[in-house]
Amino acid sequence: MTFRKLVLFDIDGTLLSSDGAGRGAIRNALLDEMGTTGPIDDFRFDGKTDPQIVRDLMLAVDHPDAESDIHVQAVCDRYIELLEREFASGRRASRVFPGVRELLDELEARADVMLGLLTGNLAAGARLKLVAVGIEMERFRVGAFGSDAADRRALPPIAAARAAEVWGTAPSGEQVVIIGDTPADVTCGESVGARALGVATGAYVAADLHDAGAFAVFEDLSDTDRVVAAIFA
Repeated sequence: MTFRKLVLFDIDGTLLSSDGAGRGAIRNALLDEMGTTGPIDDFRFDGKTDPQIVRDLMLAVDHPDAESDIHVQAVCDRYIELLEREFASGRRASRVFPGVRELLDELEARADVMLGLLTGNLAAGARLKLVAVGIEMERFRVGAFGSDAADRRALPPIAAARAAEVWGTAPSGEQVVIIGDTPADVTCGESVGARALGVATGAYVAADLHDAGAFAVFEDLSDTDRVVAAIFA
């Protein structure tokens, strides 16, 4: 099989909304494990990895365990437990953004595309969020997650290395396409020369994504033909 494109999707704000489930679960995990949430009410989660969120919130209040990998991991482990409870409770109205299912179907049907994930979510959290909206994680043949690295810029090389196990060589340059809703999604793939497509379904507007250097920006992913054309342009 000859692949032409590794297409890596962000999750929150790009594929779906979990209706605040992640923020609620991290809030309670921080209280349980650290005794404080830090300045969570004014803190932006978008574009960050889960471990980065935990560490930054604790650094903001000079928590003595902010730099402790063991304590950060304890918060992350507790977060997954609480996130699963959030979804099981039925309180959250998770939803898929317009055009997502159709775009995934179109790309998955192509023999020259490998679907992947590139997200700040922990791998277990990514699975929970996708399952909540009826998207099978197994549709994505590779992934790089917040549980792989706290620095989002480290994730594209990880995803490319995992794709290399199938491709035979690590994809790079315009072979790698990252689709996301934040400036961090747009810029994180610079080390592998990735093409970035922005989608303004999260907290950032189209102009923010253009300014970050996105190859193309969409208000949402509903125009499947246009998005596919940008992937292969």
